[in-house]
Amino acid sequence: MSHTIDISPSDDVGSQKHARLLVHDDILQHLTDTRISDGGPDVGLEDYSISLPTPVTASISTPAHVSLKPSSIPAIHVGGSKIQPTTAVIVPIWILFSSSVIIYNNYIYNTLNFRYPVFLVSWHLIFAALGTRVLAKTSTLLDAAKDAPITGAIYMRAIAPIALLFAGSLVLSNKAYLYLSVSFIQMLKAFNPVAILLISFTFRIQSPSTRLLFIVLAISFGVCLASYGELRFDLRGFIIQAMAVCFESCRLVMIQILLQGMKMDPLASLHWYAPPCALLTISLLPITEGLAPFMNVIDQVGLFHLLANAMTAFLLNIAAVWLVGIGGGLVLTLAGVFKDILLVTGSVLIFHSDITSIQVIGYTIALAGLIVFKTTGSK
Repeated sequence: MSHTIDISPSDDVGSQKHARLLVHDDILQHLTDTRISDGGPDVGLEDYSISLPTPVTASISTPAHVSLKPSSIPAIHVGGSKIQPTTAVIVPIWILFSSSVIIYNNYIYNTLNFRYPVFLVSWHLIFAALGTRVLAKTSTLLDAAKDAPITGAIYMRAIAPIALLFAGSLVLSNKAYLYLSVSFIQMLKAFNPVAILLISFTFRIQSPSTRLLFIVLAISFGVCLASYGELRFDLRGFIIQAMAVCFESCRLVMIQILLQGMKMDPLASLHWYAPPCALLTISLLPITEGLAPFMNVIDQVGLFHLLANAMTAFLLNIAAVWLVGIGGGLVLTLAGVFKDILLVTGSVLIFHSDITSIQVIGYTIALAGLIVFKTTGSK
């Protein structure tokens, strides 16, 4: 459920407490598995809300609030007929694209040995920036972007700083794939809600409660078990992924503080965030990866994989537009959990990642905490 609130100072202590709870309830609707975020990023799915699948990592993280009613779900027009995707159709499609982006990125990094995450993130963002503008001219899918009241002041005060956090989250979450397995990264992403809660406690957006503290401890314990059982633990990769979680969590909290009341679906969010994020990541290329990715991309990756990889990530965002409008909270939460489990299983089968029984137990505990957290919200 979406809430628009006035967060101006008030002498009414009760009103302030109520406002904080409403802000926290919005934040709960944006939590990710994290994700893109990463395909990362990351699913915080409740009611008609979803986190934005980051264009490179496919975890679902959220650049802006999403609130679509079933009647406003975009339809596909073919000839004179209107096709309205159903839950049974779009949920498997979203799971397929979300999992495919992460596995595809890992394939490029570790199988094709193209170990340039900043370049790949920049390419995805450029593709997304151009793609959303083409859709804005040729379809109604970007109507939410046209309706969003983005002024120059709002852009500099809110869009730019959030884009900085978004770019950092994307680069770090992708770089983690150079050192850690897909399965272990998915397990670590389960800690995202804990990080967001801790930040919410710090900024007094939400007051600690016995239920929330129990969830924090359960998820933390599960992630610690999964980390303890990792056979190929890499401290550098662990630190990078932990930093990605911090960037993503700060981004989600900042969205709720700076963009209260704005309604943008995943494509509209991508429309506004992709250009500044692309500029930021491109500016990092000379000092992080230099000219090497430009010289090696055709030989190591090829045009086909380069275009197919970016298109897969872009289609994921289109699928998310329908996903946020047709699924109930429980359906979407279970879809996100199923996607996580599918990714862990796929990592074992495709990339031959090793997982231990301790990791299975730890990840099960963390997922149980996530399900309770996402389905009960702030109740």
